[in-house]
Formats: sequence, structure tokens, C-alpha cells
Amino acid sequence: MTDRQVKMFPGWFGVVFVLAIVVGLYQAIRVASEQPQPSAVLILGIIGGFLLLVVSLFGFKVNGPNSSLVMQFFGAYAGTLSEVGFFYGNPLLYWTRVSKRVRLFETDVDSTDEVKNVAGQVISPKTMSRKPLKVNDKDGTPIEIAAVVVWRVVNPSQAVFEVDSYEQFVKMQSDAALRTLASRYSYDAPEADSHSLRGHIDEVAAQLKSELQVRMERAGVEVLESRISKLAYATEIAAAMLMRQQAGAVIAARSRIVEGAVGMVEHALELLEEKNIVELDPERKAAMVSNLLVVLCSHSATQPIINTGTLYN
Repeated sequence: MTDRQVKMFPGWFGVVFVLAIVVGLYQAIRVASEQPQPSAVLILGIIGGFLLLVVSLFGFKVNGPNSSLVMQFFGAYAGTLSEVGFFYGNPLLYWTRVSKRVRLFETDVDSTDEVKNVAGQVISPKTMSRKPLKVNDKDGTPIEIAAVVVWRVVNPSQAVFEVDSYEQFVKMQSDAALRTLASRYSYDAPEADSHSLRGHIDEVAAQLKSELQVRMERAGVEVLESRISKLAYATEIAAAMLMRQQAGAVIAARSRIVEGAVGMVEHALELLEEKNIVELDPERKAAMVSNLLVVLCSHSATQPIINTGTLYN
């Protein structure tokens, strides 16, 4: 449904119209009070004037910035008022106010409104809790994920007529889009060319925004920005996955240490041979390489043993 802008009179025109009705009623009542037996037509005119005055008061409309009034005339769409100001129109129009301000929604926030009794006392206060979505990623690993969505209404008539509650619609579609997105990516991909939720934040945000826009277009909502606000392993596997990450880090560090140690040993042998300091046979060369690798790759400090005998004793 496309918005159709409705034209209304300035509000001061309505003030003059209402004052005219009041003056007419005053004159009619004054005339009726001067007559000993007012005519039925005059009495009906006074009653009709009172009804017209009451109904005409509902024709005043005030619209603020970033707000729209969606008008209905006996169930039919009459148009949308988006101009800012004080207006007067058909008093029989039923209107629904729709805010066009930019709003922020977090998928992991669950809030309940304040509940009051007839006397105005608070029975249940407003509460807010955080509960991220628990979903499975591409590899089937349970993770906890949440997102922040920045949105606004750009088509008020669609927001009113296409869905029951566009705010609830945004919430449900955000949860569904986030679940779908999480199932397309792995939490963490070890391969450099693989895409993951943790390693490709900008790409994931762009995909989430595109997915949300397709889902919310029916409700007349525009998605301005979307970002992953929380990403973690589920509590039941967090400890195991932490051990896995630690093991991977240790392996990577050891590989780097061994690579550097081999280069240092190779450089040492080349210098000994180049400067002709000592001539080593293959057996002693192998022993020297072994000792150097132990010293360079050992996790703790090594204790050297000095050989005071001959080279072979």
C-alpha cells in the first residue's frame, strides 16, 4: 500500500467554524427564550446545533515532527497526514498516530510494561532482562548471539494496515533473521578463506541488514543499521571450546618456535663451517643439532653440562 497525503484546513479555520456554531446557537437560544412557545423547528435546530458543535470539536488535529496520522473514514483508507502543524478536517475521520523517529532494538532485551490497578497503584513494575538467542551455527555448535537493529517507519499506511503490530513484527522478524544468519556461518573458521561470525564482522552485519530489509519491507519499515552485539559459545560447551582454542594457540606457538629454532641451528652450523672453528663429523653434528633444538625449544630453562674430557668422552 502506498501512502496518499491528505489535505486538511489550517487549524484556525476550524476555530472560526466552531465559534460560528457557538454564535448561531446563542442567537437561536436567545430567540427561543423570547418566545412564549418556541416552534418545533427552532427546538430541533438548537438540538442539531449542539450535536454539530460536539462533533466538530473532533476535527482538530495536531501533528508533530517525525510523526504521521493515518486517516480512516468508516474503515476506508482516507490518507496520511505528514505535515507538521495545527489542522482541521473531517471530524468523522478515525486516525492512528505512527512515529517516524529512528528507533533502536536489541534482540536480547526482554521487557514487560508497568501494570497498575484501578486506583493507579503499581501492581507489577516495569522489568527488563537480557537473554541472547541460543542457536546452532553452520557446524552445529550451540552459540549465544544477539544483535542491535536501528530502524524507522517510512510507510505509515503499510505499518498500520499490513500487520497487526509493526513493533512486534520488527521484534519477531529480527529474531528469525538472526537465527537464519547464524546457521549460514561458523562461529570461528580456522581456514583463512572461510567466512565466520567472529572473523568477518562487517560482512555478517551487511548480510543481516539485507535479510532484515527483505523481511520488514511489507510493514513499511526501513532498516538503517544492524550489528552483532553479543557472540559467544553456549555455556554448556564454553569450557571445552576454550580448551580447544588454547590447544590451537599452543600448537601455533610451538610451530613458530620450532621454525625459528631450525633457522638458528642452520645459521650456527653455517657460521662454524664458514669460519672453520671446528670440524664436526656427521655424528657430532647431529648431537649438536639435537642439543641446540632442546635448548631453543624447551618450555623451561635448560641446565648445561660442561664436558671436561675429550671430544668423544
